[in-house]
Amino acid sequence: MTEIIHLSRFYMPTLKEDPADAEIASHKLLLRAGMIRKTASGVYTFLPLGLRVLRKVENIVREEMDAIGAQEIMMPALQPSDLWHESGRWDDYGPELMRLHDRHDHGFCLGPTHEELITSLVRDELRSYKQLPVSLYQIQVKFRDEIRPRFGLLRSREFIMKDAYSFHETQESLQQTYDDMSGAYGRICDRCALSWRAVDADSGQIGGSVTTEFMALAESGEAELVHCACGYAADAEAAECICHPTMHKTDTMQKISTPNVHTIDELAEFLNIPASSTVKALSGKSADGELVVFFIPGDHELNDIKADRAVAGFEFLTDEEMIACDLHKGSMGPVGLPDEARIVADRNLRNISMWAVGANEDGYHYVGAQLGIDFQVDEWADLCTTVPGDSCPECGCALQGARGIEVSQVFQLGDKYSRTMNATYLDRDGKEQFFIMGCYGVGVTRTLAAVVEQHNDDDGIIWPPSIAPAHLCILPLSSDDEVMNVANTIAHDLAQMGFEIAIDDRDERAGVKFADADLIGWPLQVIVGKRGLAEGKVELKRRRTGERKDVTLDYLREAMVFVNGKMKTMTRGGTNIFATFFE
Repeated sequence: MTEIIHLSRFYMPTLKEDPADAEIASHKLLLRAGMIRKTASGVYTFLPLGLRVLRKVENIVREEMDAIGAQEIMMPALQPSDLWHESGRWDDYGPELMRLHDRHDHGFCLGPTHEELITSLVRDELRSYKQLPVSLYQIQVKFRDEIRPRFGLLRSREFIMKDAYSFHETQESLQQTYDDMSGAYGRICDRCALSWRAVDADSGQIGGSVTTEFMALAESGEAELVHCACGYAADAEAAECICHPTMHKTDTMQKISTPNVHTIDELAEFLNIPASSTVKALSGKSADGELVVFFIPGDHELNDIKADRAVAGFEFLTDEEMIACDLHKGSMGPVGLPDEARIVADRNLRNISMWAVGANEDGYHYVGAQLGIDFQVDEWADLCTTVPGDSCPECGCALQGARGIEVSQVFQLGDKYSRTMNATYLDRDGKEQFFIMGCYGVGVTRTLAAVVEQHNDDDGIIWPPSIAPAHLCILPLSSDDEVMNVANTIAHDLAQMGFEIAIDDRDERAGVKFADADLIGWPLQVIVGKRGLAEGKVELKRRRTGERKDVTLDYLREAMVFVNGKMKTMTRGGTNIFATFFE
């Protein structure tokens, strides 16, 4: 028999109004439904209802990890700085890494991820190829000192993550685990009833050469995605950009006075040409101080990740540095740049023989500047952020756009960490080899918030049964002995079947109970009132659709036996598990 939650004794402080600082649906509703409370900027306490949901998400993740042979461990959140110095990430990670010193002045950080710690653990334990492969995971609190925590659980400074790490002898072995993890991540999304896409991504501060993100589709998502009917999908920042700049043709290069023209939009309007026929210039410097000027199609934006990939350590010049280099903001072009400037152009411009671009003189631009005649490009690279309408790199069709919430990501790390931290094993010939590694993360609290972003309406949350705080809530509409006795009997019978039951036995008006039931999002409501009982009936309400139906007590019990059988094979989060009552 499962536990019955009596709301009269349950800590469940719901709110009628949206909190002033809550911007998106999940933040507003999790606060209003009494599931979380803000402790500090980007730091939240989980209240009993929220914790029940959180534990269910964790259990889904745990079941899927165990099913593919990963083994659960628990590592400390507090990590010695020495390990991060070994990997080289102590200086590279940036201000998001929470750093501290103990009373002995030893350096530590609060881990945002655990590559260093897990590598240091296994390098002294796994000594032979016979012990490989190994996959280890944990579900633990992580920390990231976000500059602007926002959107509740979606961008917080303290969060719960499942992070797994695998160690291999061969690339083929890594690929198998990578595929197994990817399959498990898809099932996790399905069991949480998320609408999702797996997309090509950038590895960021984790590193590695191959990575895939699992995105929950939502307008509130911070990530921009592009996808195609052929199945291709990618984070817009990671996607290869295949765009279609146009050419403004002239007989020869002409220098044109363009007073008060400083932006691409202003230039396009002044010349009466589309922005795609202009070329945008951006100046910066490499890690060793080399002057670099990027040139990209005027209707696109420079991608910071790609810029750093093309020019290691790239940083934009300040206004003062531009003046010192004799560069003219708003009028830069490839003709007449300082001799020491390295010109890197987006490869989509390679077939545009005439450029409309700055003349390196305030108030002047060139049209018809000829590539290979009037100027030379030192290097071609993929530099732009992909946008909807650009071509799919796999089939050539126009890409569509969407927004998403990153809920999980898988990485092939290669020997990035094992090599820097000297983590080796003995191969079949008795030779020392660096481990080939993978890492795999699921944002547990982020997944919970993403579910709310996708499953809500004007009245509140609509939990899928797989992660709801309880499967159903019984609402007795009065404290009359007959009503309460029937409500308690239903609760007891259904709990014996294995259903998780809440009973709203608070001394509140019916309207308050209805409003809270919808706000909290119990998948099914069983409404018990004197009028219905006079006919031997109770009312059912399906939260997802709002459908209502009067049923006899015998029908309720029989139908729940049928539903209980279906619960064992729930798919897509069980969103349709209670539809049988209304068919």
